[in-house]
Amino acid sequence: MGSLSIWHWLIVLLIVALVFGTKKLRNIGGDLGGAVRGFKEGMREEENPASADKRDQLPRDTVDVEAKDKTRSGDYR
Repeated sequence: MGSLSIWHWLIVLLIVALVFGTKKLRNIGGDLGGAVRGFKEGMREEENPASADKRDQLPRDTVDVEAKDKTRSGDYR
């Protein structure tokens, strides 16, 4: 009684598909796969610091700035 049978899991899967829709579930799966791929690439870059040096170099026409929030208090800088 403690574990669920295959029929319980199929019913849960059917209910989830009806609630969220298959397109949304497919998008969530793609986003999750992209996140896992990005994590793996980040781990690979940590092992190979030479590739990280190339990424840190900015092209000459790139301007590196820090964005600041504007508030309604009148403090615009």
